[in-house]
Amino acid sequence: MQVKRLAALLAAAPLTTLPLVAVSLPAAAQTNVTLYGIVDAAVSSQDSGGPEGRQTVVNSGNQSSSRFGFRGAEDLGNGLKAIFNLEAGVAVDTGAADSALFGRRAVVGLEGDFGAVTVGREYSPIASIAAATDAFGQGFYGSNLSAFTTNRLTRRLSNSVNYKSTGWHGLKLLAAYAAGEVNAVNTPSGDLRGLGVEYTLGGLYLGGAYHQIKRVGADDDREAAVGAGYKFDALGGLEIKGNWMQADREGTPAKFKQVNLGGSVPFGAHRVYANLQQNKQGGAKGNAWALAYTYSLSKRTNLYASYADLNNNRLGVFGLNSSSTAVAPAATALGADPSVLSLGIRHAF
Repeated sequence: MQVKRLAALLAAAPLTTLPLVAVSLPAAAQTNVTLYGIVDAAVSSQDSGGPEGRQTVVNSGNQSSSRFGFRGAEDLGNGLKAIFNLEAGVAVDTGAADSALFGRRAVVGLEGDFGAVTVGREYSPIASIAAATDAFGQGFYGSNLSAFTTNRLTRRLSNSVNYKSTGWHGLKLLAAYAAGEVNAVNTPSGDLRGLGVEYTLGGLYLGGAYHQIKRVGADDDREAAVGAGYKFDALGGLEIKGNWMQADREGTPAKFKQVNLGGSVPFGAHRVYANLQQNKQGGAKGNAWALAYTYSLSKRTNLYASYADLNNNRLGVFGLNSSSTAVAPAATALGADPSVLSLGIRHAF
């Protein structure tokens, strides 16, 4: 009888409520588990700036990285919860999985009036600030994800213990420790310590974070980020966001610096985005501009288009990054200028 009632409920429920119904697992009486994900695919025309010219490709995760995950919580009483999240990436164009099954996020922890403590693979404090202050939401080519490529800033922390406080007059504290688990002459190396703070007041957001990474027989690496954003409700939901990020890594001849300034505005089912970006490292410089547009077919499905162009100086080797893909400058052309046009569809479940 209960099975028949559940089947009738699923049949009558609106599409947007189905995930909340379908993923409830009655076998665990006090644990709620949710299956969720995003499927994002696009056709792109990209140019690395080399003599080979433009290339048409089908790729995955231009607006949002394609993924699936499980998250859940168990009520332990007295306001305390056990929480977990396992999230895996997938390439829709080929069906391939990420090299690490749950490499996007894999944490377990406790949440209560004190905030949340998680252990596992987690986003860094700087990653939180960067995500909150990117006009593109770290999707589309021209996003600030290009600051998190090799030998730049750290986005995810393996072997980490993390803390995020509850809000206190708009303030939140972020803290992280990640064990590098590298041993050289019996001296630990690669440990990362990070701190961050966020402040919200109405439509205002301010954030800043700092990382220090220990090395053996060398100076420590240092990373920093500050960002801000504001949502103008009186102007139809116009949002302006910007950030500054820097990575000072031992063995790298110059500091990497990136600045972003952009915004977005909705009108009905439509939304238009724009972002300006500058990358610097020593004498190398690259300036990028990018535009994006989304049209919502429903609460869960949208179409999108984006275009980005980056101009490198004669020493510049900077590229364009979307949520999961990148267009690097041609290695055969010094100071090559990459550009990319992308048309895609995204569905969340």
